[in-house]
Amino acid sequence: MQFDYQRFVDWADDKIVNYSTRVILTFLLVTALFAVGLGGVSTESGTQQFAEDIPAADALERIENEFLPVFSPSPGSTQLVQKDANVLSKQSLLAMLRAQEALEDRNDMYVTETSSAASIVAQTIDPSATTLEEQIIALERATGSEIRRAVRENADNPGFTGTLSNDFNRKAASASSTIGVVTHDLPQDVGGGGSGQSGDSPMTPIQNQAQRIIDAELDADITVFGSGIIADEFGTVVTDSLLIVTPAAVLLIVGFLVVAYRDLLDLLLGVISLGMAVIWTFGFLGLAGIPFNQIMISVPPLLLAVGIDFGIHAINRYREDRATGLDVEEAMTVATDQLLVAFFIVTGTTVIGFLSNLASDLPPIRDFGIVAGVGIIFTFLIFGIFLPAAKVWLDRRREGWPIPTFSQRPLGEEGSSLGQVLSIGVTLARKAPVVILILGLVFSAGAGVYATGVDTSFSQEDFLPPEEVSPLLKSLPEPFAPSDYGVVATLNFLEDRFTRTQGGSVTIYVEGRMENDAALEELYRAGENPPEEFVDAGDRRAEATSIVTIIQDHAEQNPEFAALVERNDRNDNGVPDDSLPTIYRELEQSSVGDRASQYLANDHRSARIVYSISADASNSEATIAAREVASERFRMDATATGNTVVFQAVSDLIFESAVTSLAIALGLTVVFLVVVYWILEDFPSLGVANLVPIVVSVSAVAGTMRALGISFNAFTATILSLTIGLGIDYSVHVVHRFIDERRERPLFEALERTVVGTGGALLGSMATTAFGIGVLVLAVLSVLGQFGVLTAISIVYSFLASLLILPSALVLWDWVVNGDPESPLGHPDNQSGAAEDDSHDSAPL
Repeated sequence: MQFDYQRFVDWADDKIVNYSTRVILTFLLVTALFAVGLGGVSTESGTQQFAEDIPAADALERIENEFLPVFSPSPGSTQLVQKDANVLSKQSLLAMLRAQEALEDRNDMYVTETSSAASIVAQTIDPSATTLEEQIIALERATGSEIRRAVRENADNPGFTGTLSNDFNRKAASASSTIGVVTHDLPQDVGGGGSGQSGDSPMTPIQNQAQRIIDAELDADITVFGSGIIADEFGTVVTDSLLIVTPAAVLLIVGFLVVAYRDLLDLLLGVISLGMAVIWTFGFLGLAGIPFNQIMISVPPLLLAVGIDFGIHAINRYREDRATGLDVEEAMTVATDQLLVAFFIVTGTTVIGFLSNLASDLPPIRDFGIVAGVGIIFTFLIFGIFLPAAKVWLDRRREGWPIPTFSQRPLGEEGSSLGQVLSIGVTLARKAPVVILILGLVFSAGAGVYATGVDTSFSQEDFLPPEEVSPLLKSLPEPFAPSDYGVVATLNFLEDRFTRTQGGSVTIYVEGRMENDAALEELYRAGENPPEEFVDAGDRRAEATSIVTIIQDHAEQNPEFAALVERNDRNDNGVPDDSLPTIYRELEQSSVGDRASQYLANDHRSARIVYSISADASNSEATIAAREVASERFRMDATATGNTVVFQAVSDLIFESAVTSLAIALGLTVVFLVVVYWILEDFPSLGVANLVPIVVSVSAVAGTMRALGISFNAFTATILSLTIGLGIDYSVHVVHRFIDERRERPLFEALERTVVGTGGALLGSMATTAFGIGVLVLAVLSVLGQFGVLTAISIVYSFLASLLILPSALVLWDWVVNGDPESPLGHPDNQSGAAEDDSHDSAPL
C-alpha cells in the first residue's frame, strides 16, 4: 500500500531551493494579514466560562435572576467590608454611614440604596432618620449607652446580625467586622448587566472608583468588594503572568538557541520564525472571534516548544548534509526530503493530541484545543517551508556579507562525548532489548495504577492570584512586578468571619405552580429523614431555609398571620395547604416580604430551598446527596445547584475531559501512525513501535501528578493529551530517521547513527522547550505554574523514553519484520520476506 508521496516532497523542495525569495515574501505577506487580526483578540476569564450548559449552573443563574439576593455580590451591588476593633462603636458606625453617603452623593456611582448595620442602629435610635444625613446626625448625638442599647435590641434581628462577623458579642455590643451593601442601577449604556466574571464586568470601574473615593475621604479600614473587583483581578493576573513569563521564556529560549545554533544568522532566523508562528496563531484567534482565556496563556510556550524542535532539527540535519560536502541546494534538498515527512507525521499526531480536547464539555478547553491545533499546523508550514527557504537564501549570500560564522557543525556527531551519552539506549538494546521493553511496560502499568488516585479540583481561587505573592516576584522591577492583589485575602476573610455554617450549603431550585395546594407540603416533606451529609436540625429534619420556614417564623411573630396559617393547615403541621395565594400576598406585604422574595419567585412559579451541609461532608458527597434529594423527593422539576454543586459538576467534567481526551488522542494517534507508516513505508507495525515511549511517558506524567499532589484542574486537564501531542515529536524523529538509515545499514549501525544524529537535535530541543515552558512556574497563578512544571516534565520523560526505551522496541520490531540484523531493510537476503518490496532499496528520504 506504499504511497508515492515523493512528488509532493519534490514540489516543496523545488519551491524552497529554486524560489526561496518568493516563498519568503509570500510568508511575510501572510504574516502581515494575520497581524491585522491581533487587534480583534478579546479576553475571557473567570469561572463562569467553564459552567456554560451545565444544568446546575443554569439553575443558579435563574435563581440569581428570580430571587433577591441579600449580601452576596451581584452585578448591581457593592459590598463595603469594614474591619475594626469594634465596628459597632460610635466612631466605626459613623465611618460606615459616611462611606455610604460619599458613594450616594456621586452621580457616577448610580446608587439607588444602601444598607448596613450602622443604618439599622441609627434608625433604632431615631426611627424618623430615613436618610443617611439624618442617620449620621442621630449617631453623632447619641451616647455610647444609647448605641449599645440599640445594638442589643437588634441582636435577634437576622437582618442586623447577618451583616456582622461570627464574633458578634450581644452583651458587649461588639464585633470585629461588618458588611454594608450599596445597590447600583446602571444605565443601559454603562452595561447594567452581565456576570461579572468575563473580565469586562460593568461594575469594575464603578467599584474601583468607589475604593478610591472611600480611601480619599475617610480614615477607616473599609474595603470595596464585589463582582467588578473579582473580574478586574481575573484580568490583571493574566496580564501580570504574561509580563513575567514571556520575557523569562524569551531569555531562556534565546540562550539555549545560541548554544544549539552557534551562529548569529541562524539564531535570528529561528527567532523570526517563532515570532511568525505566534503572530499567525493569535491573528487567527482574533479573526475567528475566539476569546483568549486563561488556559491559552500556555499556547505561546507550546508553539515555541514545537517550533524550536522543528527549527533545531531542520538546521541540524542540513548541517549534517553540508558536512558531507554537498552544496547549499543539494544539502537542503536531502534535509527536507527526510524532514518534511517527519514534520508531517509529528504535526498530524500533535494536532490529534490537541484536537482530542474537542470532546470536552468545557468550552475553554475546546477553544484551547482548536487554537493549539491550528497553531501547530501554522508552525509546520513556517518551519517546514519558510525557515528552509530563508536558510537557503541566507547561505547563498553569507559569503558576501561581513557577518562572522561561528559554527556550522551539527549537534551530537559520531565519536563525540555527547554522542556516547546519547547512545546509551542503543547499548541497552544490544544486550537485552526484551528486558528493557518489559521493564518499560511494567513501569507504565504500575504508574498508571498509581495515577488512578489523582484528584480533581475546580474553584474560583484557581483563577485568582495567591493571597501572598512570592517575594521573588515582588522584587522584580517595573513593569514586571505583579500588582497588589486583595480578592483572595478578602474572600478568605469573609469565609472565616461570616460563615456560620462551616459545612456550607446546597440549594434545590424547584419549578412548578407554587400556588397548588400540595406545593408547600412537597417542599416540607423533602427535608424529612435527610441524608447524612445534611445537617440534622432535630426530629429527623434537615436544617433548611425556604418559603416554608419563613412562613413558620413569621407565624411565630405575628398572631394574626398565625391564625391565617392555622385555618388553612389541614394536617396541623404548621404548613398551609389551602389559600396559598392569600398566604403569599400577606407574607409579601409584611415586614419579612423582602426575605420571602429570596425564596419564592414573584410569579409564584419557582422556589428555592437552601440546605445546610455537614462540615464533615466533601463537596462530592454533598453534591451527590443534593442530587438525590432533587431527583427522588420532588414531583415538581427540581435541580440541585449552588456554588458547591456547580464547582463539583465542573470538577467532574474536568476529569471526564482528561480521560476522554486521553483515550481519543491515544486511539487516533495509533490509527494515524499505523496508516501513515503503512502508506509511506509499507510497515504499519512501525506505528505500534512508535507509540511505546508515549505510553511510558503518559503513565509517568500521570503518576508524577499524584506524587507531587497536583490534581486535574482547568489547566492541567489537558496535560495527558498534550503529553501525547508533544511527546510523539521525539519518537517520530527517531523512528523516521531509523527507517532512513536502516535501508542502507545493518541494524545496530543504523540505530547508532539515528540516536547520535537525531539525539543531538532532540537534546537541544528538549532542553530549550522544557525550560522555556517550565518558566510558567514564575506565573502569578499557581495552577499555571503547575501546568508549566508538568509540561516540562512530560517533555523530559518523552525525550528519555525515546532514547532509552524506543531503541529496544525498534530492535524487536526489526527482528520480527526483517529477520537479519546484518542486512539492510528490504535487502534480498532478508529472511522474513516481510518487506521485499523493491521500493525499499531506494535512497534515503
